[in-house]
Amino acid sequence: MMNIVLLGAPGSGKGTQAERLAGELGIVHVASGDLFRENIRQETELGMLAQGYIQRGALVPDSLTVGMIRERIARPDVTGGVLFDGFPRTRGQAEALEVMLAERGQVVDRVIYLEVSDEAIVQRLAGRLTCSECQLTFHPQNNPFRTCPYGKCEGQHLQQRDDDRPETVRARLKTYHDQTAPLIEYYSGKRLLSKVPGEGPVAQVSEAILRAVREEALR
Repeated sequence: MMNIVLLGAPGSGKGTQAERLAGELGIVHVASGDLFRENIRQETELGMLAQGYIQRGALVPDSLTVGMIRERIARPDVTGGVLFDGFPRTRGQAEALEVMLAERGQVVDRVIYLEVSDEAIVQRLAGRLTCSECQLTFHPQNNPFRTCPYGKCEGQHLQQRDDDRPETVRARLKTYHDQTAPLIEYYSGKRLLSKVPGEGPVAQVSEAILRAVREEALR
């Protein structure tokens, strides 16, 4: 049983690493973004409340986010632990997570912070192209377009999303750092934080994350 929090800026490769890590450790990957979309799509009470805030351009209160997480980790498939991806985002959420886990006789075992320089992230995201038809993403260097996986086009639908423009990416990163700095300090103070370099081959980064997790398991 292990509960792991994975922190990383937008474009740090956190989503890719979360899937690999959850599969390797046999724990459930709980991504807050996916959870929001699921609740909104299913029109749950929490989802409808959250959608109201989102439509007004307001921040979703921690209580709603925490409520969705609480419901998710109570499901029958969560038996061997959880990899939290995108949650917590604030110290308040981190404290709420501790309470939730304590109610289940559990704790946060390790927090992995995926370190990637802002310039590397800008390069990754600013070069990203998204197909407006199938929503797949491509990158001239990292994931170039060769042939349409669905055989429907020759790349004419590829476009850069507004939130992938360099100036937008830098603004998102500033918001992320301002929001996450207290969280990093909080987990560092609890001696739970491991910083892992996130620039390099995916497999190499995955192995570094696994080493940090396994070192904690051996303590």
